[in-house]
Parts: sequence; C-alpha cells; structure tokens
Amino acid sequence: MTRILVTGAGGFVGQALVRRLLAGVDALPLTQLVAVDLALDLPTHPKLTQLRGSVADAAVRAQALAEPPDVVFHLAAITSGQAEREFELGLTVNLRGTLELFEDLRRQHDATGKAARLVQTSSIGVFGLPLPPHIDDATPIVPTMSYGAHKRMLEILLADYSRRGWIDGRSPRLPSVVARPGLPNGALSAFASDLIRELAAGRSYESPVDAEGTLWLLSLPACVDALIHAATLDAERLPATRAWTLPSLHVSVAEVVAALMRRFGVEVSQRLSYAPDPAIIPQFARWPTVDTALARSLGFRADASLDELIERCLPGAA
Repeated sequence: MTRILVTGAGGFVGQALVRRLLAGVDALPLTQLVAVDLALDLPTHPKLTQLRGSVADAAVRAQALAEPPDVVFHLAAITSGQAEREFELGLTVNLRGTLELFEDLRRQHDATGKAARLVQTSSIGVFGLPLPPHIDDATPIVPTMSYGAHKRMLEILLADYSRRGWIDGRSPRLPSVVARPGLPNGALSAFASDLIRELAAGRSYESPVDAEGTLWLLSLPACVDALIHAATLDAERLPATRAWTLPSLHVSVAEVVAALMRRFGVEVSQRLSYAPDPAIIPQFARWPTVDTALARSLGFRADASLDELIERCLPGAA
C-alpha cells in the first residue's frame, strides 16, 4: 500500500490529481493521501488528510511528513508572471521551500533507509529566449525568466539527490495545461486556457496572441495521466538527469480556433478578436517544433489530436 503526499493540491492540476488518486490507481494502491496547499476545496474522504499552509513553512512540512510518504507529487510553485513580479516570494516557495522539502526527505531516508519517490513538476519555462527553431532532448537549457531558472535549478538538485539515493526523483516538464479556470494564477501562459474556455462557453475573447502564435498544449486529464505514469516508472529506466519534456500538441492559435469551430460552430470566430501583446508573444506564443523521443520511449503520450484535447478540456472531463 502507498502513502502519498501532494503539495499544491488546491491548484488546477493538484485538485485533478488528488481526485484521480482517491478514485483508485492500480499501480499506486492508496493507504493515505496528504494534500497541502494554502487553500483547499477537496471532497472529504477517509484516506485524505488536508493541510492548509505553505510548503515553505517548516511546521506545515513537519505535519505533512509525520508519516513518511512513499510517493510525493510536488506541484506547489509560484509561476511565471508572479515570480517575475515578486522575486522574494518566488525564491522562498520555489527554491527555499523545495530545498527544505528535499532535506526533510533526505533525513527521512537516513532514518528509515527508504527513499521516497518524488515527482516534481518542472516546466517548459526552462527554455529561454531566443527560442531555437526546434527543441529536442539535447537542446541547451538557458532560462530567461526567474520561474524557468528556479525549475532548472531544481531539476539539477533533484538529479543530485537521486544520484546519492536520498530520493527517487523524476522531473517531467509540463507544457501549457488546459483549460484552467478563469482565476488569477500568475501564469503568463494562461491565455491558452482563456482562449479555449471563453470561446467554448459562448463568450467573447480578446486574444493577446496573434493567430500565427504557436503553443505546446496538453489537456488536464493527459497531464494527470503523465504525472501518475512518472510515479510508477522503474528508476532503472530513467535518464541520469531525471528530467524530460513531456509530449504535447504543437499547434497554432488559428488551429485551436478551427477546432473550436468544428465543435461549437462557425460563430466562434465572430466572438474572437486580437490585441497582440509583445511582452507575451516571444516566450509564450512562438514555440518551435519539438521532439520528445525520451519521454515517448518511457511511455508518455500527448492527446491524440486537437479535437480530442478540446473534448477533454470541457468541464467534468478530468
């Protein structure tokens, strides 16, 4: 049986992951699940403990780790836009809080002889400007935003702690996961979710990205599948870096709109206007072609098509 800790459990991905784990995953038979976040709105469940607070708070971590977990999904983070605006907060949560979590898990390893399996979500934000014309597993990683720098540093630390046997880490890099609810979350890439959500709901939308903008998209259910798969992989199959870019759909904004029109009618285009934002487009809407051979060799998959992704983005699909 499996004790699981999920940080960032109140977020878009975290909530879906917790609900999926509580529903039952054969490869992760659940004994206890501890969910941690500043705010939580999860269903009551006999195997679920909800802790409100920050992973950067030592007292919160002590409660969360009172029973050593077998698997940790570390999703808590200050994302792109907020990390740029509030440098100290990003540093505290993304780096200091995560390093202290690593250290807590190292001490538990020393006490029990058992290394927790840690799935730490990284991000395609590790790739900086100027973006190359193609990205693959050998592409140099040089972040040009604080959030991407934090994620890259954590990838390196996770690999080192794994090398030493203190944790059994894996760090999948998430693309834009859609379609997030219309709530502020500090992510500059949130426009991809806004585009799908607003037009699917019959509302008008002014896009900060032009029709030629290119995106890497993954539906929420496909993202949850990937995180669970990452937790179940044998360590012997993983690269020494313990990090990889997840497969996703490489699509243009125009292609997303065309898929929405196929599902919801041609009037979708009449509710869409464009107001390109030069502060967003270079980093978040000019993604090149990508080859995720390593991830695919490990069994990770993107949504089968853009039409399937749109279907899975609808409310209740996760």
